[in-house]
Amino acid sequence: MILGELELLQKSLAGDLEAWGEIVRRYKEAVYGVALAILRDRQDAEDAAQEAFIRAYERLNHYDLSRKFSTWMLTVAANVAKNMLRKRRRRDPPAKLHWAPDPAEAVWREEVIRAVREAVWSLPEAYRAPMILRYWHELDLAEISQVLGVRPGTVKTRLHRGRALVRARLAELGVIHDVV
Repeated sequence: MILGELELLQKSLAGDLEAWGEIVRRYKEAVYGVALAILRDRQDAEDAAQEAFIRAYERLNHYDLSRKFSTWMLTVAANVAKNMLRKRRRRDPPAKLHWAPDPAEAVWREEVIRAVREAVWSLPEAYRAPMILRYWHELDLAEISQVLGVRPGTVKTRLHRGRALVRARLAELGVIHDVV
């Protein structure tokens, strides 16, 4: 358990709302994330997260203090979100469900695309040309082989090495974290 969490839970069981407020502060992002993953709607996820904390507080006396609280709390959140999703499905036909893209995610995606393009354009020509023909122009190996005047095996090798160089460059820039 996180340092002090057991004490916070015991105080919450005794009715200390400030202690419960600290629990909410510690878990609000994780609870919201679980609800958002299930509901795929920001407003509904916020409502589900709030409802999950209310339900958890009301049922805190059923929580076994010897078990991991985060698992229990996230299970409560998931159950609340699933129930909301069932109610929404009964209320709204599936065609009306929409996923609103996150503006921050769109900005991040554009930054990743820009970084990948820069990484590809910085490759030596022997690797850059096959990469562009394959991934931007969607040519198959035989077509790339014909365009570049090299054997298909050479194209495969250059694509493999080009991808490895791009991965290494993206890792160097901090865009990705693990290079296999």
